[in-house]
Amino acid sequence: MNTVHATHTKLNSRMNTRKPCSLTTFLVKALITAALSLMVTLSHAQLQVVTTTGMIADLVKNIGGNQVSVRALMGTGVDPHLYKATQGDLRRLVKADIIFYNGLHLEGKMQDIFRKMARKKAVFAVSSLLPKSTLLHHGSYPDPHIWFDLSLWHKAGERVLAVLIQQDPAHAELYQQNAQTYLQEMAELHHWIKSQVATIPKSQRILITAHDAFGYFGRAYGMEVKGLQGVSTASEFGLQDIKHLKEIIVRYQIKAVFVESSVSPRFIQSLVAGVNAEGHTLTIGGALFSDAMGRKETPEGSYFGMVRHNVNTIVNALNPTSAPVP
Repeated sequence: MNTVHATHTKLNSRMNTRKPCSLTTFLVKALITAALSLMVTLSHAQLQVVTTTGMIADLVKNIGGNQVSVRALMGTGVDPHLYKATQGDLRRLVKADIIFYNGLHLEGKMQDIFRKMARKKAVFAVSSLLPKSTLLHHGSYPDPHIWFDLSLWHKAGERVLAVLIQQDPAHAELYQQNAQTYLQEMAELHHWIKSQVATIPKSQRILITAHDAFGYFGRAYGMEVKGLQGVSTASEFGLQDIKHLKEIIVRYQIKAVFVESSVSPRFIQSLVAGVNAEGHTLTIGGALFSDAMGRKETPEGSYFGMVRHNVNTIVNALNPTSAPVP
């Protein structure tokens, strides 16, 4: 009995010493599994990106792909020249990994916010690396509407690509592949615009809109551009501006002028009424997207779709014999 008892005691002793070892092993394995799971999660974590305009958001989404989550502060019909950041906007900006804005004073009331945040956060203007020689100026201010010259917006895309690679080098190859595809499509659209504008008679290649948002478009694609207001919708215009536009319309027998989706149409409507009252037939050729894209669920809710809409609208109004190209 003593021998059996002794043996039983030894077995119990061995089992008791093994239990802590088994528990330790289990905990170590659990910690390793959790760590590996966390590493996998982090490797697939999306960059949280906040942009000001939809056009910039479109760039980031197409180049970043599934590796980025993008939020644009300014939606459809929003005028960035007059936009004021809300408390919700500020919270989103604080939480973002990267912030992209246009620059060139487009987001006039937010410039100071971006300058301050850039001291501690990744904040970039997509226009910052454009050569000064490529920029248009109105007085002492640069024209910020660079997205209407697709060759300039191509460079803005390259800026986005460089920043994404800098902030997330692990996915550099993915970003480069996405950018190559997207920017190639942009180059093809650039040439399509030239071919479409070329169908408008030279005497009719005058684009009159609510404000000077299309200066880069005119320079790149061969159109003279006139706006009631300056490059910013915060600027004012007077009777002399309206008189000057009336003279141009009558002299060149302009058929149509255009309203803008993010600017009140009443000034252009007044211009049309005044010209028609003087015996010249003038119509509103349609609405152009200038400082904001269309609704998300529409073709105009993408940058390429917005550009195609604008070009088709302009060509059809100034040269009605030309058929739209999708």
